[in-house]
Amino acid sequence: MDYIPDTSVIVDGRFTKYIAKIKSDSRVVISEALIAEVEHQANQSRSIGFAALDELKKVKEICAKKGIIIEFFGKRPTQWQKINGHNGEIDEIIRSEAMDLNGILVTGDIVQKNIAVLKGIQCQYLEPDDKISVKLEEFFDNETISVHIKADTYVKVKKGVPGSVGTVRTDHFLKSSEVDALINNLIKRAGNEKDSFVEMDMAGATVLQLNVYRIVIARPPFSSTAEITAVRPVIKKELAYYEIPEEIMNHITSGSAGILVAGSPGAGKSTFVQALADHLNDQGMIVKTMEKPRDLQVNKEITQYTSLEGSMEQTGNILLLVRNDYTVFDEMRVTSDFKVFSDLRMAGVGMIGVVHATKPVDALHRFIGRIELGLIPQVIDTILFVKNGKISKYLSISHTVKVPYGMVQEDLSRPVIQVKDTLTREELYEIYSFGEQIVVVPIEENEGTSQINEAKTELVRSTISEYLGYDQVVVSPKGKRKYKVTIPESLRPKLLGRKGANISELEKSLGVSIDVVSEEDRARRSVAVEVKNRIIYLHCNEKNSLVNIYVDDVMAIQGRTSSKGIIRIKVDSEAGINLEKAMKSGKTITYSLQS
Repeated sequence: MDYIPDTSVIVDGRFTKYIAKIKSDSRVVISEALIAEVEHQANQSRSIGFAALDELKKVKEICAKKGIIIEFFGKRPTQWQKINGHNGEIDEIIRSEAMDLNGILVTGDIVQKNIAVLKGIQCQYLEPDDKISVKLEEFFDNETISVHIKADTYVKVKKGVPGSVGTVRTDHFLKSSEVDALINNLIKRAGNEKDSFVEMDMAGATVLQLNVYRIVIARPPFSSTAEITAVRPVIKKELAYYEIPEEIMNHITSGSAGILVAGSPGAGKSTFVQALADHLNDQGMIVKTMEKPRDLQVNKEITQYTSLEGSMEQTGNILLLVRNDYTVFDEMRVTSDFKVFSDLRMAGVGMIGVVHATKPVDALHRFIGRIELGLIPQVIDTILFVKNGKISKYLSISHTVKVPYGMVQEDLSRPVIQVKDTLTREELYEIYSFGEQIVVVPIEENEGTSQINEAKTELVRSTISEYLGYDQVVVSPKGKRKYKVTIPESLRPKLLGRKGANISELEKSLGVSIDVVSEEDRARRSVAVEVKNRIIYLHCNEKNSLVNIYVDDVMAIQGRTSSKGIIRIKVDSEAGINLEKAMKSGKTITYSLQS
């Protein structure tokens, strides 16, 4: 009897085990179409091609030992058939050859089997073998996050939790042949085991999802040597662990928000996003994910999508039809990813994007130049920055028309994107067009140590002192070309002038912006304290001002008040803990304006 295998049973080793049981007077016929397909994949440095070649060698060895005749049959496929191999052209060639030989087609593809039965071809369907020996898991324990295997070196592992990870070299030394064998084993398992699949297979690089493990395989010529990187989530947290403030949580659960989750690699972004997605699903929302590769460990009710026909744009088009409330876009990297995120958000879909960033504002940099500047606040309204497994910063994005920070002339007014601390309402950055460039300007800049800025401060002081005839003028920089001038209350009318005419002339001549504060304003005043949702609210009577907060007579905090005259401090921060103790002890809390 002739046995004709197709690629499905060659790649994963099922045919190798099957022929060990057939009679020695049988014949194994290998289609030239199968050889051409395997050769093409191997020439493209695809792991599946190498795995298939390895299995074909084993088939030949077993046939030689058992005295089974092995022959090659048929013609190599045409270029058109190769290109359309994924559409079933190669399978059709092998079916036709099995019919011509009146042999048994051996397949592990259920579609191939059903078509063969319809055409009256004898067919042997081989079920996937779930008993393949486990090798990769030997390198993992409860604390292991990732395993790093490279040919002819010792295996390294990373242990710990996000924010506290260390690398350990193990005693396992793997030769090149052992790494190749492990790669073939992993590829076979990805085709056989539940919740496992080959996510990507390119020239020299393969990405697998093997149960909870995300595995990246690199081979020459893409890499210098064969290499395996396996990553596994070690912890899964509930959203309550992150203690998100109520106002932010209400905004997220409103069902229509543009959220960026940013942080450095290993900071815990994916762990947080998984918790957030599960929480939104528990709230009755329809949640989907876009991942390449798919490795988020989310609730089974959440459907995980990857690129459709290699395109995330196509995936986005499908998501517009499924009417979900939130889409989690994991690991946005290339320009097309950011455009898809923006298109979905502008269509009204709630979006949660994950990006790598070393600073919170760097997440916005990834969008600048990729979408129109004016669209950014409509696409992104919240940035959550993850550091050491916790959310360390909450930023909100808004749009206004104003004179940018550091400029003084009213005719320089323009659209400005404001980046603020969501909890304190303090403005941190401004983003706007300046000529042909887009600039990101930090609001607080430490310029006091610069000799140039010291000279400018002295120029402002001496000019105002000469104008007033008063030597005790106190001048302090508040930022780029912005100064605070402290004088007695009796001199304020002279410095300001009628409707601010005098101070405006001085500002124009000096090229700076000046805030005038009287010495009497610097006196200590009482603070109204309110605690709500684990935030301490310090109510001062000064808006957008730098103030000193005192506990009894000891200065405890320096900060800037919001536009409502409030300073917000987290209860679990060091300053918050000290303030809470002071309040419980009945100590007096006051404030004064900074010089």
